[in-house]
Amino acid sequence: MLSNDPLHGKTLEAILMHLVAHFGWEELGKIIRINCFNNNPGIKSSLTFLRKTPWARKKVEELYISIL
Repeated sequence: MLSNDPLHGKTLEAILMHLVAHFGWEELGKIIRINCFNNNPGIKSSLTFLRKTPWARKKVEELYISIL
């Protein structure tokens, strides 16, 4: 049975890398205003923040779903 959830099977890292490839850090930082996207952005530091911050992770996941 296939899941209807577009996030099913996607890691947070894969989602973030897709968004960075699609928008770039600068644009991503304008869309989702969090410091880890605007100040010295990187995948590792952003993942650390997003894993500890449910509201920010939700915004990232919602943005990902919106561009699919």
